[in-house]
Amino acid sequence: MKNYEMYIDGQWCTASNNENIVSINPATEEPWATFSNATADDVDRAVTAANTAFEHGEWRKLSGTQRGQYLKKIADCVRSNPELLGQTETTDTGKLFRETRWQANNVAGFYDFFAGQADKIKGDVPVTADNAPLILTMREPLGVVAAIVPWNSQLHLAAVKLGPALAAGNTIVLKPSEQASAAVLEFTRMIEKAGLPSGVINVVTGGAECGQALTSHPLVRRISFTGGVETARKIIPATRNNIARLSLELGGKSPVIVFDDANIDSVVNGVIAGIFAATGQSCAAGSRLLLHENIYDIVVEKLVERAKNIRIGDPMDDNTQMGPLATLRQRENIERILKQSVAMGAKILCGGSRPKAFNKGWYFEPTIVECVDQSPTVVQEELFGPVLSVLRFKTESEALEMANASRFAFAGGIFTRDIARAIRFARRVKAGRLWVNTYRVTSAQVPFGGSKDSGYGRESGLDAINDFTDIKSIFIDTTGEPVADPFVMR
Repeated sequence: MKNYEMYIDGQWCTASNNENIVSINPATEEPWATFSNATADDVDRAVTAANTAFEHGEWRKLSGTQRGQYLKKIADCVRSNPELLGQTETTDTGKLFRETRWQANNVAGFYDFFAGQADKIKGDVPVTADNAPLILTMREPLGVVAAIVPWNSQLHLAAVKLGPALAAGNTIVLKPSEQASAAVLEFTRMIEKAGLPSGVINVVTGGAECGQALTSHPLVRRISFTGGVETARKIIPATRNNIARLSLELGGKSPVIVFDDANIDSVVNGVIAGIFAATGQSCAAGSRLLLHENIYDIVVEKLVERAKNIRIGDPMDDNTQMGPLATLRQRENIERILKQSVAMGAKILCGGSRPKAFNKGWYFEPTIVECVDQSPTVVQEELFGPVLSVLRFKTESEALEMANASRFAFAGGIFTRDIARAIRFARRVKAGRLWVNTYRVTSAQVPFGGSKDSGYGRESGLDAINDFTDIKSIFIDTTGEPVADPFVMR
């Protein structure tokens, strides 16, 4: 068993109540690590340390270039041992090692990107008349930022919060998911070598009490949350205590719209990547496939064949193509929704159960479900697993209506050789990110986020740093004359 502590004010420490949370390896169902279960007092210590570092420390006084140099060091620290980060995340979440190992290096690139942005923060000087005051606007850091990340892609999701927040001069309290905190804590151990001042980055672990205390703390000025819709509904009212800025990156039920002129082989690869990569545990998973009736049968046939041949197995094995689900609760939820959907008329074309080859591990088969309409629960709810619902359409207008008939609006895909049609749909499909003739591609330069029940606000991209700053306006008299008597009309 590995025993992980929290990181507060530059020191490793346990929870004040000495309580721990046990982490289960989803591939073996065996306990492998413990995390401290932080109390409200522990959270207060972390936030106070971050606030002290912001108000009285050196961090905000550094130039953007100097903060960028620290972010470069963080990137180098992450690159120093991608194997350790990858192994840790895979053991904690079941995500494929060949992906988590690659992702560690990719995450380092995000810190490089925001390092380059740190000295590009600027205000403005509006043009005024010669005898008017000189007006300056400048951007200043907000203060303490609460960053909350889920168990899937935790290092990537931490990077798109920490990178711009630190570049802007803020300090951080980071809370990973209580279900899988190990990769974030190993990351924290690594970046100690970067030498950031104490209190600039703090990491607390724990459940509901920890999250509630963090999001409602009066010294927190900004909350960046990635997670589930129901948790977000609790965070929103919590901010009435601190009037903190809030951004929410929540779930998705992303449509993939395929027209009859699309390249079939490309469609199959894109759909497989969109729903079965990472065992479907992605906010952007393309879980609703809308197929034109002319190609419906051939595409479904190819997808079913590919899904049946996906190699399920040990996520540490580089030959494995799909590992287990991260939590038992996820598998039970998927089984419940599938049973409910079949009762509503859905038909399981492949998968739909636990693979017989495994007597341990939270594995679930790649599943494709045919639906005659959008009423089954499998079409409406986010399953966060390897389950694809398939529907057919006849016309463009029908496809658009189906694509937007969801309470989520996070991502989506369009497959067609008709570029004009692709652009039309890209403009009208409700989503924060859309792929055309591809899927699941990302970049530090591009913002992402959603609307409706997928949340609000954007992360990553060139403008992300601005979301972690306040604008201040300064009026400077340049006439040299005394201030006019306010009681003399002119």
